[in-house]
Amino acid sequence: MTEIQKFAPTFVAQSTQGLIDLASLRGKKVVLYFYPKDNTSGCTLEGQNFAALHAEFVQNDCVVLGVSRDSLKSHQNFCTKQGFPFALITDPDEALCQAYDVMKLKKMYGREYMGVERSTFLIDREGRIAQEWRKVKVPGHVQAVLDAVIALG
Repeated sequence: MTEIQKFAPTFVAQSTQGLIDLASLRGKKVVLYFYPKDNTSGCTLEGQNFAALHAEFVQNDCVVLGVSRDSLKSHQNFCTKQGFPFALITDPDEALCQAYDVMKLKKMYGREYMGVERSTFLIDREGRIAQEWRKVKVPGHVQAVLDAVIALG
């Protein structure tokens, strides 16, 4: 489980924009958002909301990264279809999901399964977790994250 002000778990991962090394982003703020699945209604809306405010994140020296267990090919299609200006990280072995403790027991139609709990982490310029949001509800969420990025300075 992550804790505020602890160093964010580091990673090097494949994304739609090549290999991403969290350590190389020190000095910038990073929004790392985990979502369940490409091309589903809630995940599409969340990505569209991040895309709509992307310029403001960039103006505030912040990198936005999305993470799900989908394949790189799925991510590339999703990015192209939606016009996302930020990278989507593929996590097929759930290493990142486990490191950030976002794999949770879920229920759908009476069936239990392990899935990604929609979660967002704001990482400060030193690589520490400044804020986290768990069990995210999409409406209003991205604006709340942007407000936290701005407040971080």
